[in-house]
Amino acid sequence: MTAPDFGFSLLDVCAGARRGKITTAHGTVDTPAFMPVGTAATVKAMTPQAVSDTGAQMILANTYHLMLRPGAETVAALGGLHKFMNWRRPILTDSGGFQIWSLNKLREIDAEGVTFRSHLDGSRHHLTPERAVEIQDMLGADIVMVLDECTDHPATRDQAEESLRLTLDWARRCRDAFPNRPGHGLFGIVQGGMYEDLREEAARALVGIGFHGYAIGGLSVGEDRVTLLAMLEAAVSPLPEDQPRYLMGVGRPADILQAVARGVDMFDCVLPTRSGRTSKAFTRRGEVNLRNAHHSQDPRPLDDQCPCPACRDYSRAYLHHLMRSGEILGAMLLTGHNLRFYQDMMAGIREAVATDTFAAFSAAFLGEIETGDIPEHS
Repeated sequence: MTAPDFGFSLLDVCAGARRGKITTAHGTVDTPAFMPVGTAATVKAMTPQAVSDTGAQMILANTYHLMLRPGAETVAALGGLHKFMNWRRPILTDSGGFQIWSLNKLREIDAEGVTFRSHLDGSRHHLTPERAVEIQDMLGADIVMVLDECTDHPATRDQAEESLRLTLDWARRCRDAFPNRPGHGLFGIVQGGMYEDLREEAARALVGIGFHGYAIGGLSVGEDRVTLLAMLEAAVSPLPEDQPRYLMGVGRPADILQAVARGVDMFDCVLPTRSGRTSKAFTRRGEVNLRNAHHSQDPRPLDDQCPCPACRDYSRAYLHHLMRSGEILGAMLLTGHNLRFYQDMMAGIREAVATDTFAAFSAAFLGEIETGDIPEHS
């Protein structure tokens, strides 16, 4: 059966927010969408079916980690990433640029590519734009990301400009190397540090090269929210209306809502899964830390409006017990709950855009979170 062409349909716009649909070789994705992070071909503490049950339609995996272990060639020989991890829906693979930047401060960068040492065993590796695309193609990713050079923060303007020139050159090489298989897309990544004009320049240059979608990278690296939103606005303004926009690594609910209001369609972040493993739950009344002692005798559900197993079948007291005891089930339940919270939020956003009520939905959602958790017997 021939895969459909990769594409994006813009269905509705409301108060700057967009609702759409991405078509890939492994199915469609409703946007705005949140992608759970499955860095090493697994969403931690979750089975693929459990991830799907939260409402997730696409996940993210990572080139850097998979090229080191088990190796792209191994995954390809075993039928590709979808078969390897038993996830039949779309997969986006990050190119590895961020991980090389964050895990290898002694990396060596030149016009050809980047040389780094594995954080696993110290072995030396060389990654070029062409090799990054080749690895992601071997993995079978539905959406492939260009190799970018993540700009340090803070960075001088000269440093940001130099980094941007390299990223744009690598983007052109990735575009030339991309095999253009049906149902598979290549996204460019807007960099430029914390300089609005460089962000806008980067976006215009990438549009000139031509990609299936566009990502905004290099944010949520320590800058304040005002700066984040300013950089986002500068990056989004030149991007085409008829192609998807992806804000990389930004995941706090308030930031997602603000970014959606500025026309962003796709998100990923480790926050819901990492928080689930460290006793923190996202609820409609804000974050809840299940390790806190006042939960130890609380018979109530974590969130009485959430249908996930953690909320449906267990009390706060039991979840508290699991987390304090270091039981694996606790991480599984809270991770599943957090992912369900995020997917329900995205579904609510899509419905609000479709019904022309996004501004009211966003205000109500943020207002309820800001009220905070209600203690027992309040």
